[in-house]
Amino acid sequence: MTAGVDGCRGGWIALTLVPGDPRPRIMVRARFADLADELGPGAILAVDMPMGLPERISGAGRGPEQAIRPHLGARQSSVFSIPARAAVEAPTYREACERAQQTSDPPKKVSKQAFFLFGRILEIDRLLQMDPGLRDRIFECHPEFAFCRLNGMVAMATPKKIRGAVNPAGVTERTALLARHGIDPDILAAGPPRGAAMDDVLDAAVNLVMAGRHARGLTSPFPAEPARDRHGIMIAIHG
Repeated sequence: MTAGVDGCRGGWIALTLVPGDPRPRIMVRARFADLADELGPGAILAVDMPMGLPERISGAGRGPEQAIRPHLGARQSSVFSIPARAAVEAPTYREACERAQQTSDPPKKVSKQAFFLFGRILEIDRLLQMDPGLRDRIFECHPEFAFCRLNGMVAMATPKKIRGAVNPAGVTERTALLARHGIDPDILAAGPPRGAAMDDVLDAAVNLVMAGRHARGLTSPFPAEPARDRHGIMIAIHG
């Protein structure tokens, strides 16, 4: 089984594909651990969430963010700069900013957008620490970079959202690209399930394509020679 996973309002949305069944199934679960357990020990999960937290940051975010951002042109604003582990583990935004400044060169605070991801980042981080075997089949990807990779390393021309609202032109562009890579447009036309939005469905769908490519050995890590954090978790976005 392969699965593309994204965070959503209801927790986590996944598009899953069972070998021999051409139509993906959509599911929303509140906890990532429950989702991973339900999909089973053989599932490969491509997840839009940072994995691997360095002790210090040099530049605009971790190595993966710096590696993919130049390829995305106008879409590079979708790549948040993730700070060092100490900042991600901070209990408040103020403390996260203080820790981020202490562990970055040049010193940099945390964006509010990145801070709101920290709970979900730690949800996966704790799971990968407790069960190292999961690291072989749960990997990080980034939807906009995944679309770029599937589009011959050309970034999408239109944004998925404009001023917080889903952009129909962005949905159409991405749906057409996904169709070329085997995702039935009817699945997307059905709209999002309860607890998720349309952009979450698009992201989960492109992550599903990347999970299948990863299973066939067709993805590469960015950066090409990724580091690992102190727990041995790889710090890389695959695409």
